[in-house]
Amino acid sequence: MGQSKYTAHIAVVASAVALSLAVWGAAALMDDEAVAKMGDTTASQTPDGKPKAPDQVRPAKVPESIAHAAEQGGSAVNITIDDGPDARWTPQMLDILKENGVKAVFCMVGPMAKQNPDIVKRVVAEGHRLCDHTVSHDTTMDKKPFAYQKQEILDAKKMIEDAAGGARIDYYRAPGGAFTPDSRRLASGLGMRPLGWNVDTKDFEQPGTASIVNTVKNELSNGPTILFHDGGGDRSQTVAALRQVLPWLKQNGHSFSFPVRTTP
Repeated sequence: MGQSKYTAHIAVVASAVALSLAVWGAAALMDDEAVAKMGDTTASQTPDGKPKAPDQVRPAKVPESIAHAAEQGGSAVNITIDDGPDARWTPQMLDILKENGVKAVFCMVGPMAKQNPDIVKRVVAEGHRLCDHTVSHDTTMDKKPFAYQKQEILDAKKMIEDAAGGARIDYYRAPGGAFTPDSRRLASGLGMRPLGWNVDTKDFEQPGTASIVNTVKNELSNGPTILFHDGGGDRSQTVAALRQVLPWLKQNGHSFSFPVRTTP
């Protein structure tokens, strides 16, 4: 997050898919009322008009406020993983999560999901949740026009959904926390709860495995939602830290949950 090489990489990938998104991009500029109407009419159906399974039906509206709490409450924590999926690092993290019986939220960058549909499908199949993390990972998008923010969110949503085979996207996380009231309202209207974090491991800076682990231990009192990264660079330190952090959390009485989507 915030790395110039990563931003340049995403820009190249995003431009490669721009032509295929032309029609969708036009739809992304529809007014809010039309977007809300679209959500209402498709909430319980697949694109071909068939009823969705109960766990795939999204509510017409979720809160616009930024979520931090865990659904289970108490001492439960939420593991969230951003900027992928990455062909090298995400499968390793999925293996560690599976070994520990932990579910996580994967906040995916649209073009990365498009590049790695098999990994996206694995994320869904193993019971994790999806989160829209925009197309370009633009940490200054809160300074841009709403039309730009809208297209970033909606284009990424479509890419992730396509890669996932139509699975529901439960959350929206603005890159670098660059939320705006308009972007939160848009995400909420599409059934995606704006998602924050309480513990920033700073793993994107590659501070060393021990530093990542110590940040979790020292800052967990800030709240239950922990931020890791599987994309944007060498994530070997994050993989090693995750392997240590999950057992430590269990040993210290923490269970694992998902961030709240509606009322805690």
